[in-house]
Amino acid sequence: MNVIDMMKRVGAIVTDGHFVGTNGRHMATYINKDRLISHPKYSSQIGRLFANKYKNKKIEVVVAPSVAGIPLSQWTAYHLSKVSKKEVLSIYTEKTSNNNQILKRGYDFLVKKKRVLIVEDVTTTGSSVKKVIASVKMAGGKVVGVIVIINRDPKLVSSKSVGVPFSALEVLRVASYEAKNCPLCKRSIPINTSLGHGKKFLEK
Repeated sequence: MNVIDMMKRVGAIVTDGHFVGTNGRHMATYINKDRLISHPKYSSQIGRLFANKYKNKKIEVVVAPSVAGIPLSQWTAYHLSKVSKKEVLSIYTEKTSNNNQILKRGYDFLVKKKRVLIVEDVTTTGSSVKKVIASVKMAGGKVVGVIVIINRDPKLVSSKSVGVPFSALEVLRVASYEAKNCPLCKRSIPINTSLGHGKKFLEK
């Protein structure tokens, strides 16, 4: 089973709607990664796929943005530890009030002078990944690479754009729009308030 089929099986890919992403952009397809990470079996499979791609890179710490990235960080570190027969740590960054991603809880000391793999569920613009990279580098860690489950825009998000080796298990191109240019809004298609950030958008 490929990753897209896996996500469809658990209802993690929802189509034909009107959704607002974390970055405020509107889209007709929503990737509901919460549905994926609620299944440990599938989260573990994703972690194994991530680990297999980096099993020869001597990764010492896996970092992910919270909250959805935490299980991916845990499972990736678990499978890397099994392959390398050496403990690989799993930590995460936390979002600040100004939408930054920072290392707290003393995690900055855990990445200092360590080889770090950053994992993420889905990228649209790569902004969250870039913030995690910046925090790891600021703490003195060496970012060996970034890997995500799905890249929604390979033209926008790439090794060149994020500044470190970048890869994705799958590409699922999903057109997204700024609110002022959204064709879904112009067609008066109701915004989904159950998935994504539609409710927050409407409250503004």
